[in-house]
Amino acid sequence: MKVLGHKIELLTGLLLQEVTMAGLHELRFTEEKPLLRGQDTELENSEAFLSTVDTDWKEHDIDTPYGLLHVVIRGSPKGNRPAILTYHDVGLNHKLCFNAFFNFEDMQEITKHFVVCHVDAPGQQAGASQFPQGYQFPSMEQLAAMLPSVIQHFGFKYVIGIGVGAGAYVLAKFALIFPDLVEGLVLMNIDPNGKGWIDWAATKLSGLTSTLPDTVLSHLFSQEELVNNTELVQSYRQQISNTVNQFNLQLFWNMYNSRRDLDINRPGTVPNAKTLRCPVMLVVGDNAPAEDGVVECNSKLDPTNTTFLKMADSGGLPQVTQPGKLTEAFKYFLQGMGYIAYLKDRRLSGGAVPSASMTRLARSRTASLTSASSVDGSRPRACPHSESSEALGQINHTMEVSC
Repeated sequence: MKVLGHKIELLTGLLLQEVTMAGLHELRFTEEKPLLRGQDTELENSEAFLSTVDTDWKEHDIDTPYGLLHVVIRGSPKGNRPAILTYHDVGLNHKLCFNAFFNFEDMQEITKHFVVCHVDAPGQQAGASQFPQGYQFPSMEQLAAMLPSVIQHFGFKYVIGIGVGAGAYVLAKFALIFPDLVEGLVLMNIDPNGKGWIDWAATKLSGLTSTLPDTVLSHLFSQEELVNNTELVQSYRQQISNTVNQFNLQLFWNMYNSRRDLDINRPGTVPNAKTLRCPVMLVVGDNAPAEDGVVECNSKLDPTNTTFLKMADSGGLPQVTQPGKLTEAFKYFLQGMGYIAYLKDRRLSGGAVPSASMTRLARSRTASLTSASSVDGSRPRACPHSESSEALGQINHTMEVSC
């Protein structure tokens, strides 16, 4: 494996031809140089990160075995390309969680070549009706089992999932149960562990001494952000209080805190280990509440197809505070799976940036709804590695990228 010991100047598209999933096992972003235009703009008005223009989006309520799912979709399936499917964190909905990221200019250059599907957890969308007393909120496993209905409804062959926090857990569980429906995963702030008795007691105590929005904020934001009571924190406190039904949110919060361990292990560490078979990019911000959980999740995944991205100065919601850096990493992630993004940089030409062209490398694939028993079955990889899994598993691959 080629060692990149020097800083990489990300001024041309050459890196997209050289970087593969095998070489992107850990990325650490520092703040020396902007990676994409516009990412250093101050958050002068955090409301801009929560707003959106929904003219191209269509809303659907889809029947599933465990109730209705509210879904927002843009575009239609394009050939053999997967759909990009997102799942938000607890306390949020697709708008609060993903608008800043998907409205970012360079992210739009990528996503316009895919159909994009945002899934709202039951009862979490803006304007949702309150569930009746006694309603049993779906378990985390049941939330994952609702997603095949979405895929069948729209005729997707498979998806690239982007999840945050609770949504990352749901998508990881979905990929374990239905591996042939998942092409890749971007998991932000994932915690693969269930709550122990001490954690459970602490959560109960917090619920007695804090309001639900403040309890959720401590899950979403770093302690530094909360202490400083940044404008972004204030905006999210208001949005969580006013746009998400508090009764429904409490049910989702309780269920997330009742989750079980994700039950994954790095291949070779235990007999018949189960793990995610698809390429995975793990993302967490420095000092984020989920940092320890993401690090532990990284230790349980196959190092030959896992990228670990730790972002400096991004707080608890890197997709909101650093959408430019995350977009660049997502572009490399797609390239590693065989989707090549040709994007001309205006800093080189001085002219306008043309549309990105996403080209899929030739690859045969069959996707079908499978049972959990197929998790251990063979699955073709988009980027085969010449080194053996055993050899790669013993090496800690790190690449530093300055941005």
